[in-house]
Amino acid sequence: MFINQKEKIIMNEQEILKKVQDIVVDELDVDAADVTLEADIKDDLDADSLDVFEIMNELEDDLDIKLEASEDVKTIQDVVNYVKKEIDAKAE
Repeated sequence: MFINQKEKIIMNEQEILKKVQDIVVDELDVDAADVTLEADIKDDLDADSLDVFEIMNELEDDLDIKLEASEDVKTIQDVVNYVKKEIDAKAE
């Protein structure tokens, strides 16, 4: 479910994963099949710190949320969880 009512966004985990996958594929020029929940962004997808920053910025712009680059974000699952947490907080 994707609802955008006056900046109120509600997305489920699968929709967030799809958005993250699309951005990661575009930013890192990797195959979508490689962007799994378990994939380590730096080790498996060969991203550097600037790549992670750009991915987070793109998610911020697309979803109208604020994300901080965090060392805790290592896998795609971490990104999905972080984005979901921020979307849920904004929806309240």
